[in-house]
Amino acid sequence: MRALDILLIPGFMLDADLWSDVRAVLGRHGRVIDADTTQDMTIEAMADRAIRKLSAPATVIGFSMGGYVARTMVYRAPDKVKGLALIATSPRAHAPSAIRPGMTFRRLGQAAIARSLHPDHRTEALMRRVEQMSERLGPEVFRRQSEMARADDSAMLTHIHCPTLIVAAPQDELRSIAESEMLHNGIAGSTMQIVERSGHLIPMEQPDVLGAALEDFIADISPR
Repeated sequence: MRALDILLIPGFMLDADLWSDVRAVLGRHGRVIDADTTQDMTIEAMADRAIRKLSAPATVIGFSMGGYVARTMVYRAPDKVKGLALIATSPRAHAPSAIRPGMTFRRLGQAAIARSLHPDHRTEALMRRVEQMSERLGPEVFRRQSEMARADDSAMLTHIHCPTLIVAAPQDELRSIAESEMLHNGIAGSTMQIVERSGHLIPMEQPDVLGAALEDFIADISPR
């Protein structure tokens, strides 16, 4: 069996540590590559940068904001995406956030981080990991990602023809099951998996469940 490349795309103010707890599992099935979402001011530019990292068709896994990037990759270069996994994301438009003049950013706030986690997972260790990711990315990335618009791509979903896995959590306070169902209903042949006892940050909160789902998905689409 020839292994596929596996491209990981994080969400808003998150970096490669988002995937730390599933990386070993994914690494058994291919070369794991991290997309860079820190330099660009549009979803399209992020997608183009990610496409340039791929030398062959890959499994593309996008989380939250990264799901918009992953789908844009399919729209712009369908030959580069062998399979698509969309985690805790949405096809709905997301308006940019205005940055107040004089605002100083150091890290995501505790309230925002807590809202992204299931109550059972609001531990000091997990919240600190999220906080540290935002500290590493810093104020310029925060400004770019905050001011970046995400367009509604509901009408484009029919253009996705590769195998697609959609993963959602009922207790996610930032992305609803209805939004994941929109993706599932819009992408022909897609499958959807519900992860219980998780908030928005499924890769960090339920890595074993997510890892098993991704492992099965990748095994099904890997060339033999």
